[in-house]
Amino acid sequence: MDQFLAFGIVGLSTAAVYAVIGSGLVLTHTTTGIFNFAHGAAGMMAAFSYWQLTAGWGVPVPVALAIVLLVLAPLSGLLVERALRAVQGLGDAEKLVMTVALLSGLIATARWIWDPMQARTLPTFFADAEPIRLGAATVTWHQALTMLVAIAVAVVLRVLLFNTRTGAEMRATVDDRALAGLTGADPVRANRVAWILGIELAAVGGILIAPTVSLDASTLSLLIVSAYTAAIFGRLRSLPMTFLGAIVVGLMESYLTGYLPQNEYLPGLRLAAPALLLFAALLLFPHGRLRGRDRRLSPVPTPSRSGAVFFAVVIVILGSIVATTLGESDLIAYGPMFAFGVIALSFVPLSGYAGQISLCQLSMAGIGAIAYGQLAPDGELWGLLAAVAIAALAGTLIALPALRLSGVYLALGTAAFAVVLDRWIFTLPSFDIAGVEISFFDQGSVEVFGPNLFGLRLDTAQSITIFAAVCLAVATLGVAALRRGRFGRRLIALRDSEAAYATLGGNLLRAKVAVFALSAGLAGLGGALFGMQMGSVTPEQFNFVAGLPLFLVAVFAGLGALGNGLFVGVALYGPMLAIPVLFPSTENLIHVLPALAGIAFGGGVVSHGAVARIREGFEAAIRNRVTLVLMVAVPVALWLVRLAGVIDGWMFFWGSLLAVFAIRILANNREQRAAAGEPDVAVEWWGVKRPWRPEDKEVLDHAITAGR
Repeated sequence: MDQFLAFGIVGLSTAAVYAVIGSGLVLTHTTTGIFNFAHGAAGMMAAFSYWQLTAGWGVPVPVALAIVLLVLAPLSGLLVERALRAVQGLGDAEKLVMTVALLSGLIATARWIWDPMQARTLPTFFADAEPIRLGAATVTWHQALTMLVAIAVAVVLRVLLFNTRTGAEMRATVDDRALAGLTGADPVRANRVAWILGIELAAVGGILIAPTVSLDASTLSLLIVSAYTAAIFGRLRSLPMTFLGAIVVGLMESYLTGYLPQNEYLPGLRLAAPALLLFAALLLFPHGRLRGRDRRLSPVPTPSRSGAVFFAVVIVILGSIVATTLGESDLIAYGPMFAFGVIALSFVPLSGYAGQISLCQLSMAGIGAIAYGQLAPDGELWGLLAAVAIAALAGTLIALPALRLSGVYLALGTAAFAVVLDRWIFTLPSFDIAGVEISFFDQGSVEVFGPNLFGLRLDTAQSITIFAAVCLAVATLGVAALRRGRFGRRLIALRDSEAAYATLGGNLLRAKVAVFALSAGLAGLGGALFGMQMGSVTPEQFNFVAGLPLFLVAVFAGLGALGNGLFVGVALYGPMLAIPVLFPSTENLIHVLPALAGIAFGGGVVSHGAVARIREGFEAAIRNRVTLVLMVAVPVALWLVRLAGVIDGWMFFWGSLLAVFAIRILANNREQRAAAGEPDVAVEWWGVKRPWRPEDKEVLDHAITAGR
């Protein structure tokens, strides 16, 4: 009984921290309609700042607390409010991308400022004071302080929200900002107050819990999963239920620590328990309709057959160029661009076509890498097909809950799934089920070998790179065919309106299971290719935090664009690796770029995706067959000259780049001169007496809208 009470006190202390952090999350969501994925990262930054002031610079604890809680946290709240003001009236996708970008950016920034290889600890408050004795149980003053802070937060928030004019303004602005403004309320001021208080509570929670855990950027940021669970208990709007959820999570963690059987299979379960509980809460609790559903959906272009084939050929040529111009060691670093391109391409049918948000695609890639490495130790080709099938089966496990979840809730569910894999499944040792041995990373790494293609063994970095490029090209052709086919049109209809899709006879279960399985299978293929390129893989390469940059760059590229895969692969394994090698001082800055890309998309800087913007710039050159062929032929010619040893790699690179942009400029100038010399043609004759232009559709749409 004494042990039970002791673990209960520890659980209540932890629950108090989760309640403080979760109440801040509910406060900002209730007031602004934005679910802040970066809430835990804000607490992490406060904990690191507090450590820097006290342990690093020797600032007295009261002064350090005043600086962090009264200066840094409010300023951070104002900055976040200003950054997210642009997406206040937009849909869930933009809000999600912005807060995920902030999460990724804050983790990268913390690792930039504070070396993750250096161990840091924070002392508890009143560490030297005698603990409080409650019978056989002992309560430290730090635990008591944590519980008192949670009670004070509950009382203050209740009074603020329901007994003050400011609280009424905060609750009113989320429903209708304009209507609240007519009553004399100031929506901007209400949002500022909400963000300041929300970040303040995150900072308090981060400082209180930091002494009991490792002072690590990812660890502290992902403690928010427990606070997410508490917030979902409160359905993102009830503070009392949020506190109840925090108590459930805190006690569950503590009692699992004390009473979970000691064997090699269960330690990860305690770490994964909050994510499992979050997943269960998402499925079991009723959720109200999310505010601000995105109705300004970007059009998804239908690629032509010839265009898709040409693009696939370009991918294979690029893969051949990379494989033959880089050395073995460089290919291990840069070659995975095509494997990651396949993983990124998995976002296109799932998120671009069907509108389903997933934050666990890199986890699906990890499943594919494990399956291929374990099933095909000699590179058997059937093992690659089995890896795709196993990853697709894992995708169906997410598809079934997706029938109930959408928007932010689906993002939370997929994030929870990824965290469960990270903390538990991927850490399990081998085990048997009905005589069949099941093995994941087996608490280490998995060796992955190149495929055996009908007796031809691909065991060099060059051959695997070309194979990965061919796989990306074939996958791109498959996604293009999907978009042109009947199922692709059904997915677009599903994205536009699930209710309308079901009303018109569409089977939601079948469609979601199919698209999640297809997407996960693609990601699994990419994971297997990545493993081949690296030779061996570890669970850290596929964890939730590692997948955030992939998601953000994919969103920045344009989730509905066919070139998404190649763009993401080249971006992550091209400039982002090469620039730090050339300029070592930029290494930390490069890690922040994916977050900046996500912020650029969410803020509307690149509203339709970078791939669409790039295509617009090359549209004139693509329409002209001569310039289109030249843009491929010139780099290929320079490549052949490079293979002959006439020029070096840098001359090849800069020559190809300059040639492509020179051809683009020439084509654009030529088209502009031709357009200037054309006579004015009436709108009804566009496409008859003069060629149809891509911008004509936009002009006609504006004219029709203005005439209504």
